[in-house]
Amino acid sequence: MPPFDLPLDQLRGYQSDQQPPDDFDAFWEATLAEARAAARPAEFVRGSDPLFRTVAVHDVTFSGFAGDAIRGWLITPADAPGPLPCVVQFVGYGGGRSTPLDHLHVATAGLAHFIMDTRGQGAGWSAGSTGDPHPANGPSVPGFLTRGIEDPRRYYYRRLITDAVCAVTAAGSHAAVDAERIAVSGASQGGGLALAAAGLCGDAVRALICDVPFLCNYRRALELTDAEPYAELSRYLAVHRGSEARVLETLRYFDGLHFAPKVTAPSLLSVGLCDLICPPSTVFSVCNRIPAPRRIEVYRYNGHEGGGVTQRELGLRFALQQLLG
Repeated sequence: MPPFDLPLDQLRGYQSDQQPPDDFDAFWEATLAEARAAARPAEFVRGSDPLFRTVAVHDVTFSGFAGDAIRGWLITPADAPGPLPCVVQFVGYGGGRSTPLDHLHVATAGLAHFIMDTRGQGAGWSAGSTGDPHPANGPSVPGFLTRGIEDPRRYYYRRLITDAVCAVTAAGSHAAVDAERIAVSGASQGGGLALAAAGLCGDAVRALICDVPFLCNYRRALELTDAEPYAELSRYLAVHRGSEARVLETLRYFDGLHFAPKVTAPSLLSVGLCDLICPPSTVFSVCNRIPAPRRIEVYRYNGHEGGGVTQRELGLRFALQQLLG
């Protein structure tokens, strides 16, 4: 399909007028303080599968929101002298941490690689193994985007974003990882989580790789697309006709627009101009708010797949440049 959003020259300067709630910083400071108070040391169990001869694979359990146990992988070059720079990766919507075979490219470049499982997801396209012990707290559309949507304290993404911040801490706690050289990375939902983690972790993150990010500029997305997963919001509001103001107010606490100004790390983003799932203007609106050095790769003829393996290679080279340079 042809591009459907603003022309590229307008996208490059596009600014949203959306602003965070007055208590945005206090909300996240309190949320993260609660998680840290409930945290236990991360556990790393090294595997012995002979399939993995050139990498060391650790099965990870760490504390996320409210001290909940979150699973992950830590993959490093086998017997490499450490500590190593590390890429912390977050997974796209519906997916889980999968198996280590899906995550070998970072370690082959000589870096440590921490992959966070996604609570309650992991049955859509790649398997996960982390549950979400917290109830939905009210009606919701099938999926994850409307779970607890009318109260920011109970919203699903409060838990997931907190997990992402805790994953950065957990990765840095392993002896093989240099806690002062960590990058965060992800595509789609993973890109939105990486953006939030970079904003909330400040100088603890040295690079941000954020591809075709979801969870950005919700209000604009609702105006432009009826594609999943944003369609979950539209379906909810079509039934809960008096809830729009409460829903949009909740989303202000979780919008990538409001994490972007807090990003201090050099950033690489990507966008597909034919992306109906995460419309280009929602991506440019967060890119244009990042105050740190940044660039965005534009894929004029691509949708939500963005740059695919081409962008994955660019992201890995960017991580190497930022973490080793």
